[in-house]
Formats: sequence, C-alpha cells, structure tokens
Amino acid sequence: MRRERSGLGPDWHVGGELAARYAAGTAAESEAWSLEKHVEACGACAAVVSSAVRAGPETGPLLAGIRAAVLERAVQEPRESVGSRAYANNGTGPAIGTTVTGAGTTGVPPRLSRAARVVWAAGPALRGAWLVALVIVALGAVALSYGAGLGASVRPLLLVTAPVLPLAGVALSYGLHADPLYEIATSTPAGGLRLLLTRAAAVLAVSVPALTLAGAVLPVAAGGPGAAAWLLPGLALTLAALALGSFVGGRRGAAAVGAAWLAFVVAPAAAGGPAGAALMAGASPYFAGPAVQSGWAAGAVACALLLAARRRSFDHLETP
Repeated sequence: MRRERSGLGPDWHVGGELAARYAAGTAAESEAWSLEKHVEACGACAAVVSSAVRAGPETGPLLAGIRAAVLERAVQEPRESVGSRAYANNGTGPAIGTTVTGAGTTGVPPRLSRAARVVWAAGPALRGAWLVALVIVALGAVALSYGAGLGASVRPLLLVTAPVLPLAGVALSYGLHADPLYEIATSTPAGGLRLLLTRAAAVLAVSVPALTLAGAVLPVAAGGPGAAAWLLPGLALTLAALALGSFVGGRRGAAAVGAAWLAFVVAPAAAGGPAGAALMAGASPYFAGPAVQSGWAAGAVACALLLAARRRSFDHLETP
C-alpha cells in the first residue's frame, strides 16, 4: 500500500492523484519540488509519474514526438570519433576539459575532477561573516592572552565559546535563507543531506584546527581541561543542530542549539566571574573527565543516528 504524502517524513511515496496533478501542472510548488527529488531515488514512483505524464492530453504527444526525433537523429548521424572530439575546439587543439594521450583523449582526471567538485560544493560554507569571526576569535584570544597580559584567564573563555562557533558556519552554509542556489541544489542528486554534510565537514575542517591550535598556544589554566577538550562537545552540538534542522530548518536548528548552550553552559559557568579561575571552575564539569567526554561521544552518536533516520527530510524544500 502506497502512502501519498506531500513532503513530510522519510517513507512517503507518490500516489496517482499527486502524479496526475504534477502532470497537469496544478501541483503546489513545494509538492512538485519534493516529487522531483523523490523520484531520483525511487524507481517505482518515477514509473508512476512517467505514466501520468505520458497519459496527459498535451504532454503525451509532445514527449512521443521528441522521442521519435531523437531516435531518428541518432540513427542518421554517425558517432563522433574520439579524434574529432579532441580537436573540437574550432579545430585548433584539444577541446576544453580534455587531455591528449597516446591512446586518444580522456576527460579531466577522475581524482582531480572529484576533488574539484568537492571544493566547489563546500565553497558556500567558507564565506561570509562566519569565517571572519572565526579568525577574529582565534587570533583575538592569543592577542588578549599575551598582548594584553590576561594570561591563563583567556583559555577558559575560548573553551566555552569554541563548541558553538562551528554552528554558525553550518547554519550559514545550507538552507533557504543561506544558499542563493538552495532550490536548484536541493533538486539535484547531490543535494539534500549529502551536500549539507559536505559543507558541514568543510566548516569543521577549518574551525577545528584553528580553535584547537589557538587553545594550545594559550597559557594553561591550573586544573583546567586540555586544548582539545571542546572537540567532542563541538561535534555533538554540530550533529544536534543538523538533526534538529531536519525538523525546523538549518538556521533555526543551529540557533536553538547555540542558545541552549549559552543558557545552560556559558551562563552558569560565567556566574562566578567572566574569566579566570572562576570561569574555568564553572566550565570544567562540562569538559573534564572520561565520563563527561563519553557522554558527549554518546550524544554525538545518538544525533548521528537521528540524522540518518531523518535523511529524507532534507530532500524537501524548507518553508520560510
């Protein structure tokens, strides 16, 4: 039994009524986007939609005519030779994107091509005010510690701030209000959760080394956690923001997790003083000790499992 649902939940399928409305052009935009994304991974639903489109009084004959024209031209024209492709650039040399070898031509080397695609996909995550803020926080902490003579009092402040800094980058890297190409990217096979995780990984690849290195060069506070103690909390918060974003959208999810961290961790830790030993004493229970770190690791695994279960929710457009 197929359940027809228009965009909520991972187990919905396209029913005959929705397929007919899509073929007639009367489906809502959000339903059409969700349907187009869903049929990329569901062959059964793709067949339902294809049948509905071919049965339409206008689209059916049009598609049949296009198919006949393509087949006719494919039969009439000879296949393009490898050599002609190599010199397709106005006959002056190899075509753009090809390399000439002893055996003929090849495309862009697969490894280079894949790396270039990953860099392109991650690009929007590494732009804007977040990257500037990250650099300012990391360099500012070092400058305050040594230049302003604050010494070990800066390290606990960086420690409680570091876990939420990647959240801003994740929130700004993907979503309706963050990505100008969001609707187009969501409709592609590489869109949705796959692209979101690529950009989140790019955010972590920049923030983790920068913040850990900054914490490592700061003077050590007596009895305080190490410079890398924020990594598991930061990973858990990032995954929590992504999982919550599957319900309410990326920006709202990151904002909610960040606000909870500030309210339940930063505010109580700073109650005894804005910096120094008092702040370190207040922050240590959230970072120090195998039990605490194991708790953060378990939380990260739980959020990752929830994110995997909710992966199909990213195939649908966010609502404003």
